[in-house]
Amino acid sequence: MIITRQKSFDSILSKTRGYKVFLIGCSECATLSNTGGEKEVLEMKKNLEENGAEVTGYVILEPACHLLNAKRLLRLHREGVDEADRILVLACGNGVQTVSDALPDKTVIPGLDTLFLGEIIHLGEFEKRCIQCGECILDEFNNLCPLARCPKQMLNGPCGGSQDGRCEVNKDMECVWARTYRVMIENNRVEDLKRIIPPKDWSRTLEYKVVTR
Repeated sequence: MIITRQKSFDSILSKTRGYKVFLIGCSECATLSNTGGEKEVLEMKKNLEENGAEVTGYVILEPACHLLNAKRLLRLHREGVDEADRILVLACGNGVQTVSDALPDKTVIPGLDTLFLGEIIHLGEFEKRCIQCGECILDEFNNLCPLARCPKQMLNGPCGGSQDGRCEVNKDMECVWARTYRVMIENNRVEDLKRIIPPKDWSRTLEYKVVTR
């Protein structure tokens, strides 16, 4: 799922105070991240109204990144959308752009910062698992991605700064290479770690449109 974090309320307010605002949330990732579900949208509505913004309505898109569905749901809220000067979207960057495509004549404002693709560890706690590099190499490391899990993106072993299995950059984090080594031993694959992984071909991340059938 896509992990997001709500922008500071002051930054949101600076772009909405004195305007009529329509709020949009997302039924999927933003809801699970507790950043853009109905609870957060209603809380934002209350805070905006208490600080000088007029809210004309809201909708939770299902999901925000589905253009055709977004257009359908927004038509059901046409009066509130038409009345609004600005559209505040509590969804990931893809959702914001989808809403912008659906409402090309409106000023669309992102209310969240998009962080990474991750996994729910505990309620309200998420772990970075994927950076969408365009060339998946998970099988090389027993499904532990060093690009996503290592702040330095080390592909061929640890950086040398880790201590006692903890990351040098973030001491609260286990070094992914300590974990990888342990898991590879458990799976009788430690010899695989002797293979040198070539530098990533970052041009693969430049695929702007992919069609699957």
